[in-house]
Amino acid sequence: MTSQSYVGRELDLFALAKNWKKYWSSLLIPHLRGDVLEAGAGVGTNTAYLESPLVTSWTCLEPDERLAHRMIEDFQRQPHLRDCRVEIGTIQAIRNGERFDTILYIDVLEHIDDDLGEMQRASRLLRPQGKLIVLSPAYQWLYAPFDRAIGHVRRYRKGTLGAHSPQNCQLLEMNYLDSVGMLASAGNRLFLSQSIPTVRQILFWDRYLVPVSRVIDRLTFHAFGKSILGIWTKT
Repeated sequence: MTSQSYVGRELDLFALAKNWKKYWSSLLIPHLRGDVLEAGAGVGTNTAYLESPLVTSWTCLEPDERLAHRMIEDFQRQPHLRDCRVEIGTIQAIRNGERFDTILYIDVLEHIDDDLGEMQRASRLLRPQGKLIVLSPAYQWLYAPFDRAIGHVRRYRKGTLGAHSPQNCQLLEMNYLDSVGMLASAGNRLFLSQSIPTVRQILFWDRYLVPVSRVIDRLTFHAFGKSILGIWTKT
């Protein structure tokens, strides 16, 4: 990763984006099962949105020790998350022989310099028919001071993310999300004109733009959006 000390304020700000998290998590939950590995889990905000009766265990990986300890403390205050295992480190920290049924990269892969190698390493940790799920920012032409400030190396489009498909995995689906958010960003850089957006900007986007995006995304068959979601299965 370009930096293992994420911008903590950014994680706290986007924790306010409840509609956004409910939106993308609703698309991920049907694919969750068995033993789950969440890479780059930050402070664990996303984990709470991904409950599924088909999940038997959940492991959170976080390379920033400060954030990992905060995540552990937060999980202890939430009964449904107390059984989550937190490991400090990257995917290389996973014990030899350990395998998973689902591996998640939620707003993480864009931080990693060797993203292709990371996808290959993740695929080797999957059991047969396991799912590899990536949610990342879309379109390099939207790359802005905000991306740079929080350590984004790149943004993706379908072609660039699809080119990272692991050799032993089959791409199941790839869709853009948040069409209205993309148009707002492209039109006036509402969120990206400064290194960190304000609480007011985040809440406006989450309360007013994301609900409209959920409708427009379906009507346009997820043809464009500010984020991209890719799902692979191990063959």
